[in-house]
Amino acid sequence: MNIILATRNRHKAREIAELLGREVLTLDDIGFEGKVEETGASFEENARLKAAAAARHLRARRGTPALVVADDSGLEVEALGGAPGVLSARYAGVPSDDAANNAKLLDALRGVPLSRRGARFRCALAVEFAGGPRDGEPRTFEGILRGTLGLRPKGRRGFGYDPLFFPEGHGRTIAEMTASAKNAISHRGAAARALREWLETSASQAAHE
Repeated sequence: MNIILATRNRHKAREIAELLGREVLTLDDIGFEGKVEETGASFEENARLKAAAAARHLRARRGTPALVVADDSGLEVEALGGAPGVLSARYAGVPSDDAANNAKLLDALRGVPLSRRGARFRCALAVEFAGGPRDGEPRTFEGILRGTLGLRPKGRRGFGYDPLFFPEGHGRTIAEMTASAKNAISHRGAAARALREWLETSASQAAHE
């Protein structure tokens, strides 16, 4: 069964493919040209909106059954009351710009000491079957990574707020880590491992039915 990741973000697609150990297709690969309005009040709600939209597109095409996976994730900063939260990708406006988002965040935290710069990355992965005997049947998997925000960007790897984020127990930002080191601890990695375990369990159960 094909896995469709409801995104056009190639960074996310590559990470999810590595974490699941499976090839994934993106919205561009299935000819999805629309835009999903992320009107949810939480990462889970937005992930479900994106999964449902991609699943509807696939049903309309009447192709082979597929599993749609949608990611919504972002940064929640304690000193900012949980902001930028669901607005993380477009914190500095549209279109999304990582450098502008980081600059705005640093400006919002100006004067805030390191002891009060606690934050967490949160990821919600929503899945929905499109076609086949399990059509519909949505599920959601969540992952969280806690840490602290630095005073300036460090590192050239990763994307988003990675250059500012020091995970708990680590002296490097995520942007200073290798992809494998990041995936081992990241919020998206935790959610994807839960999804992968569920997929493997589901496949095993189906084989014995």
